[in-house]
Amino acid sequence: MHVTEGQRSFDMSQLEETYWYVVYTRPRWEKKVAQILSEKGIVNYCPLNKVRRRWSDRTKVIYEPLFKGYVFVRIEEAHKWSLRSIDGILNYVHWQGKPARVREEEIDVIRKFLREFEEVEVAKCSLRPEDEVIVKQGVLMNYKGIIVDVFGNRARVRINSMGIQLSAIFDKMMLEPVVKKG
Repeated sequence: MHVTEGQRSFDMSQLEETYWYVVYTRPRWEKKVAQILSEKGIVNYCPLNKVRRRWSDRTKVIYEPLFKGYVFVRIEEAHKWSLRSIDGILNYVHWQGKPARVREEEIDVIRKFLREFEEVEVAKCSLRPEDEVIVKQGVLMNYKGIIVDVFGNRARVRINSMGIQLSAIFDKMMLEPVVKKG
C-alpha cells in the first residue's frame, strides 16, 4: 500500500508504528539518559518536576525527574532492544513478561499535570476492597466511600448518601485513602 504526502510517496509496509516504553536508568541518570537519547534522535520524555529547594543562604528553583530511575522512550518495536546498549539504560519496565507499553494519552496526562502544578509528588496508591477513601476531584469531590472492587487503574466505590447506596467507578488517582486516627 502506498500513501502520498505532498510530493513524497511512502510504502506503508516500510513504516513501522512506534510505541512508548519505560526504561530503567542508573540511579540519578534520568536526565543524562534523556540527553543521550535526544542526541541519537530517539524520541523520549523525562518528566521534570519544578521544585523549590531551600539552603541556609538562598532558595532555588530546580527541575528534578518526577519518576526516579525511569525515562519514557518512543521507538519502533523492531528497534527497542538496541536501546539496552545505551549507557545508563539498565532494562525495560516489564508487564506480564514483556516490555510495558504506555498509551499516548497517559504521556499527555503527565505533561498536562506538570504544566499545571509545581512540586508534584508521586506516591503509590494501593487500594484494597473495604478501604475507606475520599474522592479528590469531580462532582463527588470530598465524599467518603468504601472500595468495592479494584481493577487495573480503576476502582468501584460505594458511597452512602441520603439513605441509599451509590456505586461508581473512579480512576484510582481520584481517590485518597482515609487515614484512620488511632
